[in-house]
Amino acid sequence: MSRRVTEWADWQIALATSLVLRIFWSAIAATLLPFLHPDAALIRSNALTESLPAAHGVGYALLGVWERFDTLWYLRIAQHGYDRPMAVIFYPLYPAAIRAVGAAVPGMAAALLVSTVAAFFAFLGMLRLAEADFNPQWRMWALLAIADWPSSFVLVAGYAEALTLALIVWAVIFARGERWELATVCGILAGLSRPSGVLVAVPLFVLAWRSRRVRSLIVLLAPVGALGYWAWLRWSGRMSVVEAYRVYQGATFAPPWAGFAEAVRLIGHGDAVLAMKLALVAVALGFSLRREVRIEDKLFALAMTLQMFMYTGRPLLGGPRYVLPMYPAFLGMARYAARRWSEKQFGFWLTCFGCMNLAWLWAFLNWSLVF
Repeated sequence: MSRRVTEWADWQIALATSLVLRIFWSAIAATLLPFLHPDAALIRSNALTESLPAAHGVGYALLGVWERFDTLWYLRIAQHGYDRPMAVIFYPLYPAAIRAVGAAVPGMAAALLVSTVAAFFAFLGMLRLAEADFNPQWRMWALLAIADWPSSFVLVAGYAEALTLALIVWAVIFARGERWELATVCGILAGLSRPSGVLVAVPLFVLAWRSRRVRSLIVLLAPVGALGYWAWLRWSGRMSVVEAYRVYQGATFAPPWAGFAEAVRLIGHGDAVLAMKLALVAVALGFSLRREVRIEDKLFALAMTLQMFMYTGRPLLGGPRYVLPMYPAFLGMARYAARRWSEKQFGFWLTCFGCMNLAWLWAFLNWSLVF
């Protein structure tokens, strides 16, 4: 890696990475557009597809091609609120941000802008965490690991992963710096962004316990975001998130071992895609649990992994994407690579991840159910 790049300030590296990813994935999606021939039945099997933009023109190539799956729900919630029962699955912070930015730019452009800005803050936070854990010269390796992870293109797509990752990472950074109020605010907002966001309370509680300071007790409020959303759903007479998953996604809440057992059973019946997803989750957890990883980070990664298996019916549907907020995996991966691998070896694995990333993008753009 060029020494000049590694000597840049963190904000410069984060800004360059987020902009490069935004431009790169937009260019790839636009380039693939003539070769996309999704099955009409697959498109109709997804909700909210009755008013998709016409698949032609520059506007579609740059924006419309990203209107897939969850993005359609976030855009609808931003415009109409929770007017459909299934919408409760999608937490409110990201669509609220789209709505705010959408006052100045069209909805899809607002979604991509919010994600790209959130990716900048997520990458900046990852660099700060990496500097604290190992030689600053290798902090880029952690950033490259997460930027190239299979399905990482969603960090700059119309999804809430970048926003969730940014809030989780900065909550931990603020807590380690004993800025408990800011850590709590980030924790509350993380719980409003995605189901996994509330789990940042785990490292915050550990860090607060270790500090032994009364001021740190404020982090006990970190789960309020998610709890408040669930309470609002109940108060407003809407379906719970768990019930919505069961009714509309065919996913039933269950103990983690039940979800894991179902995944293993389906793999045994020849589900190769699920086997790949399970392998990627195992890799992420393995790097997260390495000896040199901090205890609060290990507990967070373990909690995230258990959460991924807490539904039966559609195990690990978004497995690789759900790993993205698991920051300890990429810190552990980078530290291991910095100690054990040459740049060529690390580059080889990045190439493998990149190829898988392209395959996941192809599935996403083609409305494939494997995504």
